[in-house]
Amino acid sequence: MDIGQRVRVRRLRDRAPADVVQRLGKMGVIKGFKMTDGSGVGAVVEFDDKFVSWFFEDELEVA
Repeated sequence: MDIGQRVRVRRLRDRAPADVVQRLGKMGVIKGFKMTDGSGVGAVVEFDDKFVSWFFEDELEVA
């Protein structure tokens, strides 16, 4: 996955706030990456409504 690439949220690993759960199946653009709890890298995704959140790479699929 690369910055600027369009992705779809395909699943969530853990419980999440309602505003994140509402993004299941939605498309967004990767804006950057962040280190997670030491076990991997998360992708920062911005959606059309300007909402931004991060996801584990296995929660996303390239669109």
